Amino acid sequence: MTLMRLQRAMARAGVTSRRKAEDLIRAGRVRVDGETATIGMSVDPDSQKITVDGRAVRSATRTTWLALNKPLGYVVSRSDPEGRRTVFGLLPKVPGLTYVGRLDVMTSGLLLLTTDGAAAHRLMHPRYEVPRTYWLGVHGADAAAIREALARRIVIDGRAVRVLESRVRPAAGGRKGRGGRGGRGGRGGQSVEIELTLAEGRQRIVRRMAEALHLKVEWLHRVAYGPVRLGKLPEGKWRELTRQEFGAIEQLKT
Repeated sequence: MTLMRLQRAMARAGVTSRRKAEDLIRAGRVRVDGETATIGMSVDPDSQKITVDGRAVRSATRTTWLALNKPLGYVVSRSDPEGRRTVFGLLPKVPGLTYVGRLDVMTSGLLLLTTDGAAAHRLMHPRYEVPRTYWLGVHGADAAAIREALARRIVIDGRAVRVLESRVRPAAGGRKGRGGRGGRGGRGGQSVEIELTLAEGRQRIVRRMAEALHLKVEWLHRVAYGPVRLGKLPEGKWRELTRQEFGAIEQLKT
């Protein structure tokens, strides 16, 4: 039995967003096994019958894994109260599709999505230390100073960031950054490019690390999550994971 919040189960089944699912529950339009649902209740979507206005909510039957090259300016959400574009407008309509590790609106790159909620949870959970690799352009210090800073212990909210690997180099003069931003130095001097692999995914952790080191982020781009790499996938496009990638994720679940 896999229990989850009712609004999450409805979102995974493609009914609506979690926020709108809560509105449906409050309005008394959702039932679980014939009983009127309440906010905060947990359900097993595989064994319990969930209905909205009398119509059954069906869980996804086939496990789907997708990789998207998220462009700048897109929100990782099914809907946005500010009317901004969401990544789901770039994807096929798959019931129960959920994202693995959110990217903020000004971060581009690899976003994994799946209908396997348990696997998504494991990939995101700090206990399993699944690596995430980012490229970013910064200014505020030279490459040597940044290398030194990254070699030291960096603490955010009282907990050290788990840095697995880092590479730092000056940005080539005038070259466009990997994240789509220019290679200008700005007030902090010369631009520097960093490749950073972390064994965690706390909210905005890369940007918060940069802030802690007094660096200004010019662009930020995720290129790998666990065994999946972005590769040459064009911006705004998606692909299904390969059999090898799916197998590697299955290995992480054991």
